[in-house]
Amino acid sequence: MKRSYLAVGALALLAALVIAGCGGSSSPSTTTTESEPAAETEAATEAASAKEESAHSSEPFLSKLTSVSKIASTVPSNGDINPYGIVSVPTSVGKLKEGQMLISNFNAKEGAKQSGQGTGTTIVQVSTAGKVSPFATVDAKTLPGPCPGGVGLTTALDILPGGYVVVGSLPTTNGKTATARYGCLIVLDSEGKAVETIAGKNIQGPWDSTAESEGSKTTLFVSNALNGGAAKGRHTIDNSTVLRIELESGEGQMPKVTGETVVIDEIPWVDSEEALVLGPTGLALGSDGTLYVASTEDSKILAVPEAMTRTTAAPAAGSVLAEGGHLNEPLGMVLAPNGNIVTTNGGDGNMVETTPEGKQVAVQTADKKTGPGSLFGLELAPEGKGIYFVDDGENTLNLLH
Repeated sequence: MKRSYLAVGALALLAALVIAGCGGSSSPSTTTTESEPAAETEAATEAASAKEESAHSSEPFLSKLTSVSKIASTVPSNGDINPYGIVSVPTSVGKLKEGQMLISNFNAKEGAKQSGQGTGTTIVQVSTAGKVSPFATVDAKTLPGPCPGGVGLTTALDILPGGYVVVGSLPTTNGKTATARYGCLIVLDSEGKAVETIAGKNIQGPWDSTAESEGSKTTLFVSNALNGGAAKGRHTIDNSTVLRIELESGEGQMPKVTGETVVIDEIPWVDSEEALVLGPTGLALGSDGTLYVASTEDSKILAVPEAMTRTTAAPAAGSVLAEGGHLNEPLGMVLAPNGNIVTTNGGDGNMVETTPEGKQVAVQTADKKTGPGSLFGLELAPEGKGIYFVDDGENTLNLLH
């Protein structure tokens, strides 16, 4: 909106200059200098530029993305499937290679799609050219701290200063919801070795996450999809949360938790035989400090103002930005270059673009083959040239471009 006002202001200034030059003003005449035509030209150029920029910024991002290309299979040597989390590597350190992507797997091979849920233990690294290499295999028996229930790597996946990787774990013993446990956040160093865990009463089934780092400090938002335990989720209950965690880390300095605050609660969740759990999933932080949350169970996008600084939890019922329409069990989430919110649908193979005002402005099919239940994490491509996304129907990393 500010860009539109600039355009109008510049055009008004140009009009005033033209009228003055034509004698339309009652003010005393003044001597015209050679700089005035240049000023008029500059004003016109600025106005045209501002108008063009405003039009570009309001164009739906998804409307330009019409093709899907497979980048690589995400299945590692041990056969883990169901890629969930994805994050781009910001800086090369250890085994981490700048510009490549880490992808976490939720299922072990032996369980296949349903019965292996919450048993995946691997993270792979994939280049934009499709080269795949192992980054980590997490062994529940050798974890350096508590993680109730073991290891089942989720969509929660971020990289902190110092090259530390944080991945969520919502584990089961047999892929069934009845055996789901609270899990934890597992911290790996840049070589893929587990060095610590983050657990406690505020972490109950960490399902997705997003992080904002500045210097050595990171603000990590984690959505919890299992509050109260699996047995309580046989019927929909409204008590899931998003937790803000403040951390400090750096080269040779393992992440240290300096604070925790629940920023939104009363989000619905329910057990699901097909997806293990339906609850709060995708997270994205707006430039104004608003945190957007994909509420999967009731097909809503929630908006939490002042998420970086608030000291009390916002109720989900009063935080609804958008619901229904093209939103069909939204899961993964990312902000487009124009500031709009892009979500993947768990109920079909579509991505949906929603403005910060809650208007759904574009829909694009990303998976025409396997459809429902296939799309999870997504990551913006460099320079906004597309969206990388995982497809757990085919166990691949793809690019919508």
